[in-house]
Amino acid sequence: MKVIIDTNVFISGMFFPKGIPRKILLAWKHKIFRIVASPEILEEYRDTVETLKERYSTSDALEFLELAMLNSEYCQSSGLAEKVCADPDDDKFLACALASETNIIISGDKHLLDVSGYNGIKVLSPRQFVENYIN
Repeated sequence: MKVIIDTNVFISGMFFPKGIPRKILLAWKHKIFRIVASPEILEEYRDTVETLKERYSTSDALEFLELAMLNSEYCQSSGLAEKVCADPDDDKFLACALASETNIIISGDKHLLDVSGYNGIKVLSPRQFVENYIN
């Protein structure tokens, strides 16, 4: 199974060891599913880690970032023809999903959750994903 993880979920799982996003990253680390990411998504992960690493412990965070850089299934996407999300910055996740034929995005972002079903792409909250695919 392939999934795309939005930045907030990925970063929360990296920096906060107790919580649903960490369960998701651990399941990925144990190869229960594969992460698909575009260069734009990986860049956003990296930039966010750089911003937060001084404020939070990075003991596990850098390991997950390195894993994402090395072990994600890369996808080149050309973007979307038209804006889909209320926040256009979130469209990169949908573009990646379409280009890679990935039908699940894990996100807690309201703008992405609001467009769940777009071209057959399910946007699931972290809790929904864990309940349906990990537990």
